[in-house]
Amino acid sequence: MFEAFFRPRQVAVIGASSQPGKVGYDVLYNLVRRGYGGQVFPVNPNADTILDTPVVKQIGQLPPGLDLAVVAVKAKLVPQAVRELAAIGTQAVVVVSAGFKEVGGRGRELENELKQVVRDSPGLRLIGPNCIGVMDTTSNLNASFAGTMPRPGRLGFFSQSGAMGLAILDWSLDNNIGFSKFISLGNKVDVTEVEILELMAADPETKVILGYLEAVEDGRRFMRVAREVTRVKPVVLVKSGVTSAGARAASSHTGALAGADAAYDAAFRQCGVLRVHTMRQLFGLATALAHQSLPSGPGLAILTNSGGPGIICADAAEGHGLHLAVLRPEVADELRGFLPAIASVYNPVDITGGAPAELYRRSLEVIQDDPGVNATVVIMTPTATLKAEDVARELTQASISNKPVFTVMMGSHSVHQGRDLCMRHGLPTYEFPEDAVAALAGMLDYQRWRTQKPREPELVSGDKNKVAAIIAAARRQGRRNLGETEARECFAAYGVPVARSLPAATSEEAVAAARELGLPVVMKIDSPAISHKSDVGGVMVGLASQGAVAEAFHEMTSRIRRVQPDAWVRGVLVQEMVRGGRETIVGLSRDPQFGPLLMFGLGGIYVEVLKDVSFRVAPIARVEAEEMIRGIRSFALLRGVRGESPADLAALAGVLVAISSLAHDFPDIAEADINPLLVLPRGQGAVAVDARIALTPAKGE
Repeated sequence: MFEAFFRPRQVAVIGASSQPGKVGYDVLYNLVRRGYGGQVFPVNPNADTILDTPVVKQIGQLPPGLDLAVVAVKAKLVPQAVRELAAIGTQAVVVVSAGFKEVGGRGRELENELKQVVRDSPGLRLIGPNCIGVMDTTSNLNASFAGTMPRPGRLGFFSQSGAMGLAILDWSLDNNIGFSKFISLGNKVDVTEVEILELMAADPETKVILGYLEAVEDGRRFMRVAREVTRVKPVVLVKSGVTSAGARAASSHTGALAGADAAYDAAFRQCGVLRVHTMRQLFGLATALAHQSLPSGPGLAILTNSGGPGIICADAAEGHGLHLAVLRPEVADELRGFLPAIASVYNPVDITGGAPAELYRRSLEVIQDDPGVNATVVIMTPTATLKAEDVARELTQASISNKPVFTVMMGSHSVHQGRDLCMRHGLPTYEFPEDAVAALAGMLDYQRWRTQKPREPELVSGDKNKVAAIIAAARRQGRRNLGETEARECFAAYGVPVARSLPAATSEEAVAAARELGLPVVMKIDSPAISHKSDVGGVMVGLASQGAVAEAFHEMTSRIRRVQPDAWVRGVLVQEMVRGGRETIVGLSRDPQFGPLLMFGLGGIYVEVLKDVSFRVAPIARVEAEEMIRGIRSFALLRGVRGESPADLAALAGVLVAISSLAHDFPDIAEADINPLLVLPRGQGAVAVDARIALTPAKGE
């Protein structure tokens, strides 16, 4: 089916125009003047020929089983045009017309109508609307209104934004970037990024898949397909809209911290997608992946003619988890044999500013032979006697091993020709050392993904009947917030250890509960209507005597009646005091695209102020739980510092897997927090001290 989009035998332009500057003219011009070899049919009821091409008056006169049609008529005419194309058996349609959901109102109605037309036409696929079109450099197809044709290359690119696509296309021409396919998705009425991933994974002309995304329509399907595709080819994506994290109202810590961007970040990581945040990073990594072999390890060598840039490169490498390779003594001796006496033959290798271009080649050949070197960054700063094109010529002629090499030619005007020469020979080149190191780090991440075993989610077999009964009871009572006791029972049903507690409706019952649990105790208000108990004075700790327990009961219940008089209060919970351990938080929120999003972090200021948290889309494998734990910046505190005992990381990972399983089994759970989860010293487990669960809206709410 997708062959019709990129290898069509015939293309019709619906709304072809004879007036330059019109979209219908530009599309037709690109087809008949840019080397496409198939048949082209302009469709216009008011013309006989356009651009020396005979015109078809109406869609019904086009050949049956037409491969591809590009629709460039007014938005209100598009649904009927697509109906007529479907009636003659058209296989592929690209709608470049704008004026749909992006303008709201009537445009949204038209888009829904168009979507229904596609659903009613099983033999037809559609890209768009509101896109610039599609291009394929192998078949010389330019079915778009872009002002130029991309250079041939190994990069397959798709973009949800047409304007972004046009800007990238223009930029690529001045930077020697080539594409196999260039696809503008637009509003994604039918074909989405998922189909494009599958298409490019099977495309022999595409080595690296790139994309600019604003949103994913079906997150779970995207992850499933991306996991398969990234085992075959690297996928590098820019996801915009990172500031939308606070757009969705959330009542839990997890919901407030999660947001859309955290979900995308976690999902991409879990399915091997390499995420970058700028277009410069996108193409810096893409060109490296397209032209260089993957590094086998993190050992980096730096070859430079200036000490300062070499130090900057070394600092950047450390920040990306790479390390400077220690060169073997015989390598240093060989370098010393031909480099100037003042040169540094240790890593970074500094051949000095006065060195001729040929020393770059000779030094690179020697360095690359060191088995401890997995990749080399070559830095050149122009001098009065050293020209970038001479260095580039030497580097491209070097006889080197199958290890990645990155060039950094610092400057602008004086190094332009050198950069062009490197790029033409498949040698990625960058303006600054940090860019080269970032590309290398991305390649190493992909190499690790390719070589790791596929991860199957670990699902805990919990007491589903018990949890289902608790949720059903809350639904019958019209509640979306479970009480703490109910939440604790849900977590315990999946094997999460919870602190012992007893309910009390009177001060006498509270005292009796304290005696049974053992003093000192903690007291909490027991009300499904109060989610954050500490905010209203609903938590008191360290109650060390029976008198203190009785007094706390009266004080707490009286305060709640004053500050929240409408809240239904069952009484209090008297809870054992858990001593010691690290305070952490575990939670989940339900993302609209990807589903349950699991969160972990240290408690207190680490989550409240520093937002030092990690996320994964549930369900997760145990190794992913372990990565979540190691992924926070403050992980060293759990590992143990200054003589402190390490926390029970195995028990903590077990809790994460349990909550992941609970979220997977019960889509009714919208948000949940265990805050705090106290992680005791190694071998002693972890205990949930406070718990809350919020349900999704009931049907009809």
